[in-house]
Amino acid sequence: MTISKISRPVCILGLGLIGGSLLRDLSALDVEVFGFNRSPSGATAAQEEGFDVTTDLVAVLERAATTDALIVLATPMPAIASLLDAIATHAPNCGFTDVVSVKAEVYSLVCDRGMADRYVGGHPMAGTADSGWPASMTGLFKGAAWVVTFDHAYDDPTDTWISLWIDVVHLATLVGAEVIPSRVSAHDQAVARISHLPHIFAEALAITGDNGGALALSLAAGSFRDSTRVAGTHPSLVQAMCETNRDALLIALDEALELLSDARAHLASPENDLSLLIDTGYRSRIRYEARAAGSSGISGRPILRLHPGAPGWVSQLEQAENLGARIDVF
Repeated sequence: MTISKISRPVCILGLGLIGGSLLRDLSALDVEVFGFNRSPSGATAAQEEGFDVTTDLVAVLERAATTDALIVLATPMPAIASLLDAIATHAPNCGFTDVVSVKAEVYSLVCDRGMADRYVGGHPMAGTADSGWPASMTGLFKGAAWVVTFDHAYDDPTDTWISLWIDVVHLATLVGAEVIPSRVSAHDQAVARISHLPHIFAEALAITGDNGGALALSLAAGSFRDSTRVAGTHPSLVQAMCETNRDALLIALDEALELLSDARAHLASPENDLSLLIDTGYRSRIRYEARAAGSSGISGRPILRLHPGAPGWVSQLEQAENLGARIDVF
């Protein structure tokens, strides 16, 4: 595995669960990192723990511009447009990435502002149902998949953009994540199935269980707890991610509803046979477990090594996307 090193300081905008955890990890690795948080209470708490944090967005962006920092947008989707405008005004030459759970909408906002040559999309597949600076922790990203997008690689990118892309990859690998390259549309289609749809199901299951009354809630144990965990996520965050990825989520939801409808029909029939759904679901779960990270933090995902900017490197990225492979750059 290539040793990762970021060639510039890191400026994190938004210090909730993801941004705050990234700040903690990078600081522990002695990376020059500083951040902005809109909430004074969160910023104060971070400052009291010794982190370099401010509530002054203009000041932090001017500092990023002076130090040529890599800017990380770590706020919910509704704040992204205004942050892009602020970057364009106060840090117009800085490269930036994000950790937003949808990529097509972010990329569209970036392209609309003519900023694609300074942007590399990102999305760490890690988190809990909690939010805000108090939820942040060290080690959150160990073994997690971290998507890094490469759509701009088709546009004859400059060496500056390729250097930025490498830094984003190194940012993720430094904190223990496994980088999986993807284009924005493929990413959004995938996360609709394995992230956004589970949120919809968790909400529905939580409501169904609650409708069973006090006895049902008292009897609820591991399966109900695990299946409804993400229903504890702040509603505004769930609404933003699901509605922003509506088209892909509708396809996944229709597919799931068809499976449920078919299961109901089989359960209501004289044969009373759910074996097809249960057996197929079991095999699907086993395939997932084969790729998931174990206690070592290393997953079973295949790995591809590539040299960014070399002939054929974009084809290698496409191959990695198709395989769901992690990459190592050299």
